[in-house]
Amino acid sequence: MRANRHLWACLLVTCAAATMAGLGCRDRRPVPPGVTINGKTWFVDLATTPDRQFVGLSGRDHLADNEGMLFIFPRAEVLDFCMRGCVISLDVAFIGEDMRVVKTHTMPEESDHIGKVLYSSDVPARWALEVPAGSLARAGVKVGDPVTFSRDVPSGR
Repeated sequence: MRANRHLWACLLVTCAAATMAGLGCRDRRPVPPGVTINGKTWFVDLATTPDRQFVGLSGRDHLADNEGMLFIFPRAEVLDFCMRGCVISLDVAFIGEDMRVVKTHTMPEESDHIGKVLYSSDVPARWALEVPAGSLARAGVKVGDPVTFSRDVPSGR
């Protein structure tokens, strides 16, 4: 009789473990691409096409402190960004061909949301990282800091 209880207990534990393992697999979502500067990683949506770059983060009313958008351009050029349609303030870090920050700005929300003010990289940049306003300062990001991308960030070339 004792052996039967032990067998049933083992069977119950095995079934429970299999059920939980199966549920765990279904709950896993793919990790979005990441951009890391100074040990801080932001998980980003990618803007790789002109249409997606035009829309950017327009209309988003919330970004977590570790979220953002990475704009990927085919070649380095002077980039100008604006806050057209943005309802939250953002930071932008322009990233040069050498994978270093070349310029940062905090871009406050404009009351009319038209995007009149331009924020320039001033020098050629291949990428632009937009994150919630204040995120770059909290991470201590400054011009010259190296940037790394997770493997799933396309080169843009």
